[in-house]
Amino acid sequence: MKNIKKIDSKINKSRSFLNKKRKRNKKKLEVNVKNKNIRKNKANKIFKSIKNPKNIKLLNNITNNSFVNVAIDNTFIVFNSVNNILYLIFVHYNMLIICYDLNAIQKVCEIDNHEYISGFRHYLDKSNKRDLIMVLISSNCIKIWNAKNFECLLYIQNINAKGYLYSACFLKDSNQIYIVTSNMTSFDCEAIKVYDLNGNIKKEINNSNDSTYFVDIFYDNKSLKKYIIVGCFGFVKSYDYSKNELYNKYLDNLNEKKPHCSIVINNNKKITKLMESCDDGIIRIWNFHSGALLKKINISEENNSLFGICLWNKDYLFVGCKNNAIKLIELKSGLIIKNINSHYNGTTTIKKIKHPKYGEILISQGYIIDQIKLWN
Repeated sequence: MKNIKKIDSKINKSRSFLNKKRKRNKKKLEVNVKNKNIRKNKANKIFKSIKNPKNIKLLNNITNNSFVNVAIDNTFIVFNSVNNILYLIFVHYNMLIICYDLNAIQKVCEIDNHEYISGFRHYLDKSNKRDLIMVLISSNCIKIWNAKNFECLLYIQNINAKGYLYSACFLKDSNQIYIVTSNMTSFDCEAIKVYDLNGNIKKEINNSNDSTYFVDIFYDNKSLKKYIIVGCFGFVKSYDYSKNELYNKYLDNLNEKKPHCSIVINNNKKITKLMESCDDGIIRIWNFHSGALLKKINISEENNSLFGICLWNKDYLFVGCKNNAIKLIELKSGLIIKNINSHYNGTTTIKKIKHPKYGEILISQGYIIDQIKLWN
């Protein structure tokens, strides 16, 4: 009997110890879950989407001396690098290329440059854990840098024999990275060219002798196809990349002789919309696949060319204007709900970015020698 009591006593002690251990573990788990939820809520609070951005205000001036020599889109780039730094790259009025850390709001480096630059593009090369920077030089040249040390990996010259290079972009196909170039000229235009990262031409797509101010890539997740989008002198076009042929031409009778400077694609569940800005002061919204014109939003101001556009969400669009303003447009009604006096000589490029401190903000650049500004 004594032995049985001793065993029972040991069992009870063991049970008591296990119960205490379970309670401690449960408390630890509750604390961990609570801390995780706090961190999650903080993150959600920082990056919560601002549905209606009509109360947007100036947050900071990055520089008063940025330089733009062409009134088109992508005159600067912002990207979150592989080492988790939010970089801004632009051109200074003395032709230096400036790299800025937007996390710390300070200059990281400047790079000597003696050529007119029409814009930049960025590509996150995940397989090689590097950031590729494309520098577009107006005199028909492209440089590709590694952003880690700003080493020049590729220099392509004489892209267009008869014109200028205003726009180019990266394209990924079959795990390979390519460069798609545009042409802008008053002479007979050349084809859209696709280069590999060794500087060799992979393919050419006939551009029907049209000058191009803007080029970009649309990856359609529904059809699993890639399209090249070009803003031309008079209209916008899309090309089926795999077939090397014209997919759609987006032409309105009122915009036959005006440059189209910026294009965004809104690919929602119901309909894929192509939104584009034009030098005639009108934003046009098209059905991407059918080519039908869905809506025209007339800025209705004399001599008010439109440059960069930025889709904030499904309801609101920002557009940069020649008359020194950024305009906020409600897409459903087509009404301008806010005018922001932004830059002295007009607003070229505007982008929506996620800042680690301020959350979702807008960044814009003025034309010629002007400012780059953050809006919160």
